[in-house]
Amino acid sequence: MSGISGANPNLIGDVYKDKDGKAHLPMSVQPVIVLTGAANVLTNIRNRAHDRGIETVAYIEEMFATGHDEANRAVFAEHTVDEANTVGMALRAEKKIVDKITKGAKMHG
Repeated sequence: MSGISGANPNLIGDVYKDKDGKAHLPMSVQPVIVLTGAANVLTNIRNRAHDRGIETVAYIEEMFATGHDEANRAVFAEHTVDEANTVGMALRAEKKIVDKITKGAKMHG
């Protein structure tokens, strides 16, 4: 979600304040839907999104063994989109386009 928010700052709403006046961080103004799927499903989603020109955030398994963003970028650069090591994805587009791109994934439950 951070990559999507960073690329679209207008997605973040205003600060929330509780009854006591304490401020809480703002949230996305649009809902976030979490889907799940096997590695091949996530790889297909990455490819479909790129084929349609939709930008994605992708997490690959190897990133979880690094300790910081620079190392994440380095390990990410060592892999192709078609490798079945995709473990997380984020994308943003019109609902009907997202539905087509994410075909095969199921609602996280």
